[in-house]
Amino acid sequence: MKVHKEGNNILLVLFLILLLISAGVCYFSGKSFPSYGVCTASALFFLVVLNFFRSPRRIFPGDTDRTVVAAADGTIVAIEEVTEHEYFHDKRILVSIFMSLFNVHANWFPVEGKVIHVSHQNGRFMAAYLPKSSTENERSTVVIETKNGEKILARQIAGAMARRIVTYAEIGEECHINDQMGFIKFGSRVDIYLPLNTKILVEMGQQVKGDITSVAKLH
Repeated sequence: MKVHKEGNNILLVLFLILLLISAGVCYFSGKSFPSYGVCTASALFFLVVLNFFRSPRRIFPGDTDRTVVAAADGTIVAIEEVTEHEYFHDKRILVSIFMSLFNVHANWFPVEGKVIHVSHQNGRFMAAYLPKSSTENERSTVVIETKNGEKILARQIAGAMARRIVTYAEIGEECHINDQMGFIKFGSRVDIYLPLNTKILVEMGQQVKGDITSVAKLH
């Protein structure tokens, strides 16, 4: 398991800060309960943040033709017919994945195709599991056109603790399942908007793995 590139600077700075704090406490307190406690807490906190930035190498095990894979690790918190107002302006099936603080926070392209739209909208930072977060939180939108002409929208949404969305997708590029679409730092959500005739393969509350779990099959 390697560390994601988005975490390199954060982890280095955090390590130095925790090292200075621990060294300072040990210098003034010596071998005492407070110094041992601070050192232990610092080490545990660093390991938690390090775990957040883990970056597993994954290969989708199935057939990618007309397959929609999970764009992130997490829990399915919405499967519903909605009107998508920002790009399609029509009805779509929304499949939403909520990522907790303990999930891998890399995001993968959900389908194979060509990126035809990328945009970013500023917004609020309410809890990502709330339905309103899809339209009111800070978010980045990526639209992919498959080789069969279907347009699939994937939206990265910031959560209450997330303060930075990173999107690697660029308009005009060919994208593939197994490639990372981006990264969201510290708790968030990814929404996938699908055509109405799409066959959904997941259920509410189901745990999914990014680039591993098949969430839908295009018609």
